[in-house]
Amino acid sequence: MPGWLRCFDARPFASMRLICFPHAGGSAVFFRSWAKAVPPGLELHAVQYPGRADRLNEPLIDDARLLAMAVTDALAPLPPRPVALFGHSMGATIAYETARLLTARGAPPAHLFVSAAHALPAGARLRERTYHDKDDDTFVAALSRLGGTDVRLLTDPQIREIVLPYVRNDFRLAETYRHERGPLLDCPVTAFAGDADPAVESADMTAWAGTTSGDFTLQVLPGDHFYLLPQTAAVLEEIRRRLGPIT
Repeated sequence: MPGWLRCFDARPFASMRLICFPHAGGSAVFFRSWAKAVPPGLELHAVQYPGRADRLNEPLIDDARLLAMAVTDALAPLPPRPVALFGHSMGATIAYETARLLTARGAPPAHLFVSAAHALPAGARLRERTYHDKDDDTFVAALSRLGGTDVRLLTDPQIREIVLPYVRNDFRLAETYRHERGPLLDCPVTAFAGDADPAVESADMTAWAGTTSGDFTLQVLPGDHFYLLPQTAAVLEEIRRRLGPIT
């Protein structure tokens, strides 16, 4: 059975790992191009959620904490190295919950990077606007507005039958997530936002500062909810800068 992590460019002598968490409907391959683009001293692992790609036949999970527990457990057997986490959209929530678990287990991340995702309390008011419980056409229209999905593929009934269940599952996870109070993180947090994101305003990203007692930085880049596709080089450069020298 395939595991939770995909390493597209193994670097056994790297000094740090970057764990990347995809967006709703996304899979590990979203970060494949990043694996060789990060500094040589950084080894990238991308999370593969169940119910899609090579895990298509596995049960879906719509609870961020359960996913975070599974990822945290998957990291435990790896040779010890400092870990940084990057999550985009829904992936930011799972990365955050993973950071909390790692901290509770005495192995806090070196840095948490969150992208295009609300943090509480900013996200609380958005729960009145949900899409996971809408009919297929309304749901697909919402995906189209966000971008990042080739909606033309979803006109094919067979593809819809395969894709929509796991995308809808992920939206349900994001839209029903409830933050539970607990200790603050103590690692630095960097938030990324697109200046034309229709779902998450860059000003709302400042709420992530309330998740940590460490440093917080907001980086706003040109683009929509999937600004990081055309801005990959800028995102990776900021990650490299925030992590400092990596050998």
